[in-house]
Amino acid sequence: MVEGLDAVLATGWTLAEDGNAISRTFRFADFAQAFCFMTAVALAAEKMDHHPDWTNVYNRVDVTLSSHDIGALSLRDVKLARRMNALYGGTPSND
Repeated sequence: MVEGLDAVLATGWTLAEDGNAISRTFRFADFAQAFCFMTAVALAAEKMDHHPDWTNVYNRVDVTLSSHDIGALSLRDVKLARRMNALYGGTPSND
């Protein structure tokens, strides 16, 4: 198991049946808030060189994280999930 995965799962992320990805839906008041969140995540993901699979419909952002280069979850996924949680909740992550 990837270090820190249990803590991320306790924050609303779900583990795929095959164990190779985690997913979460983030909800916002409106499209502008959802888009601001996506922009902040995009900047963080670019710095990490790790990019989410995601979709946005109005006030909802659906995210799936997996390390495609290894075909499984990695510490990079957990770190990006924690960063996304921090951006969503307004609290800093340690990553």
